[in-house]
Amino acid sequence: MKKIILSLFVLATTLATNAQIETPAPSPSQKTVQKVGLTDVTLEYSRPSMRGRKIFGGLEDFGKVWRTGANSNTKLTFSTDFMVAGNKLKKGTYALYTIPGEKTWDIILYTDATNWGNPAKWDESKVAAKVNVAAQNIPMNIETFTITFDDLTNNSAVLGIMWENTYVGLKFETPTEEMVSNNIEKIMSGPSANDYYASATYYLEGGKDINKAQIWIDKAVEMTANAPKFWFLRKQSLIHAKAGKTKSAIAAAKASLKYAEIAKNAGYIKMNKASLKEWGAM
Repeated sequence: MKKIILSLFVLATTLATNAQIETPAPSPSQKTVQKVGLTDVTLEYSRPSMRGRKIFGGLEDFGKVWRTGANSNTKLTFSTDFMVAGNKLKKGTYALYTIPGEKTWDIILYTDATNWGNPAKWDESKVAAKVNVAAQNIPMNIETFTITFDDLTNNSAVLGIMWENTYVGLKFETPTEEMVSNNIEKIMSGPSANDYYASATYYLEGGKDINKAQIWIDKAVEMTANAPKFWFLRKQSLIHAKAGKTKSAIAAAKASLKYAEIAKNAGYIKMNKASLKEWGAM
């Protein structure tokens, strides 16, 4: 009898431990990724609802820092550097805090985005940007707290914050024109020395057209003639050797050895000496 009672107790305890009742979150989370020009902006936040409560000047006091949502701090992640109110900010993740007011709000980007709600201790040195914006009345109530990306252009967007009958917006700018100009310039100027080097290496190691590999590695070495790279020259020597051009292979190996010795790179010194010995140049 005691064994039966004990077994039933263990079973009941196990069921109680493993039982998990899933219920809807009071403030469900949302994650949005918005492309602004060539920049990905990721927004992660929790969305409380009014539920008959007065929000601003009630649930959320005027003049006090608000987490701008519920639960963990709201996060904004930018894939590139960006601009807010004329200030350039680094790419990365920021917490979004606000200080609601009757007529204006302060919108704050905070570099520490690991807090549950407001930081235990506010650190002004972590305020990356603080912008004062006008609060606009909306002619209807927004029941559930909402953040949107508004007024999208190739170079900017407005982060819209809405709840109850209030809307505030934070404009940010992305370096789209600069990025596009750099891409155009890079493509129009043709492949870089590194592109030629990588292509030549791929052809050499893949047993492909060695003549093409030679053209590409020679171009890479030519483009870096003002600042010779011993690893480029080493690859040039191997490609020329495989193409049956021992004389130019030896010249490239000697040049690679010279610059490897200047850089004190023991590995390349050893490899170049071994090749030069193999090709009868040492």
